[in-house]
Amino acid sequence: MNTKNETIGKYRWTICALIFFATTVNYLDRQVLSLLAPSLSEKFGWSNTDYANITAIFQFVYAISMLFAGRLIDKIGTKAGYSIAIALWSIGAIMHAYAIPIGTSLNNIFVWVGIGAVPVSIVGFMFSRSFLAFGESGNFPAAIKATAEYFPKKERSLATGIFNSGTNVGAILAPLTVPWIADNWGWESAFIIIGAIGFVWMFFWHFLYEKPEKQKRLSAAELNYILDGEIAETATDNSLPKEKISWIKLLKYKQTWAFIFGKFMTDGIWWFFLFWLPKYLEAQFGLVKTDITLPLTVLYSMTMIGSIYGGYFPMYYINKGYNPYEGRMKAMFVIALFPLVVLLAQPLGYLTYWIPVVLIGVGASAHQAWSANIFTTVSDMFPKKAIASIIGIGGMAGGIGGVLVSKLGGALFDYYDALGHIQTGYTIMFVICAIAYLTAWIVMKALVPKYVQITDL
Repeated sequence: MNTKNETIGKYRWTICALIFFATTVNYLDRQVLSLLAPSLSEKFGWSNTDYANITAIFQFVYAISMLFAGRLIDKIGTKAGYSIAIALWSIGAIMHAYAIPIGTSLNNIFVWVGIGAVPVSIVGFMFSRSFLAFGESGNFPAAIKATAEYFPKKERSLATGIFNSGTNVGAILAPLTVPWIADNWGWESAFIIIGAIGFVWMFFWHFLYEKPEKQKRLSAAELNYILDGEIAETATDNSLPKEKISWIKLLKYKQTWAFIFGKFMTDGIWWFFLFWLPKYLEAQFGLVKTDITLPLTVLYSMTMIGSIYGGYFPMYYINKGYNPYEGRMKAMFVIALFPLVVLLAQPLGYLTYWIPVVLIGVGASAHQAWSANIFTTVSDMFPKKAIASIIGIGGMAGGIGGVLVSKLGGALFDYYDALGHIQTGYTIMFVICAIAYLTAWIVMKALVPKYVQITDL
């Protein structure tokens, strides 16, 4: 195997590493607020509903922006699109440090136009989260498009699993660094320092990425391996597709709707785990600030297993002779069964907080395995010129699902907290988390029971 890789070349894995680091930064930036949420909620007097609104505006703007991010990246190309995205979200991350003056300025505008005053901290953080979401929406459309450009179909889910594990690394690094930075240098410094990392990545991306057909560091043997019998798509010098593919045209395919439904049902579950676990550990077990570092580090470390091995799992079926889509769907069915263990998190949580941490870790790990594969179903069935647009449509659906999950969680937690039974709210949410994936798989399989390659775009 090593001799073969040396003969073919391995530059495509350099691109995978770049995407991995970008995704790591992406999740570092979005998780800073969730880790500081317990202390910021106390500092600014936020209710669970207030916090839900702040997280929901991120998900809503992310959802809408994903739709256009995919279109933009298909139009201007992966290199420029990714650079613009990470620059914008890095600025958005840093803006959180200035949420109070931003909120004060916006509040003055609201009063001047007759809308009325809004709590300064809430409006400031909502605006900053919106800007962050606008930039971060470009990560996955660009990453999936780059993967489709640099990897043959048989390696795409593995490459996707590897770069998608950056979400887990970001989630691991955040609790290891953010609480410490906040405790020693203030909460504002956590947003500024973490947010600035993206600008370092841009330097390497600019010099190391180019389309495979123009990449001087790529050998002819590796380029042929990447194409793997496919006909290279013709593009103009500025990478513009010859034909603009309308959303309406893409929405006529059941394959598009399968991806949309799968993302709608499951994206919000991951965001619930990401945004609400620090508050869960505080509400249920009294863990705050650096107390949550170890359990969250263990939990998100588990998710790396799901991301990497989940991406490799379909190879088991593909090597048995199944086509990539059928192998992926078989793997995704098995993966969809694992989140069911989250049903035991609350019944067994009275023993020790480590039981729900591990069980939720299994569910979150399954999500990452699911995510590595659901993204790749798009490149299995659609031509490269449409991939980012479809990822954007599905991302919008996932963002809307995330808004609904976050708003439902905030309302349930405030309602049951007032009754003195907040654990009931978490029980309901964990049931939803447990069954979402199996529900998504059943509908996806019903929409696309067999592999069909789209050739008329």
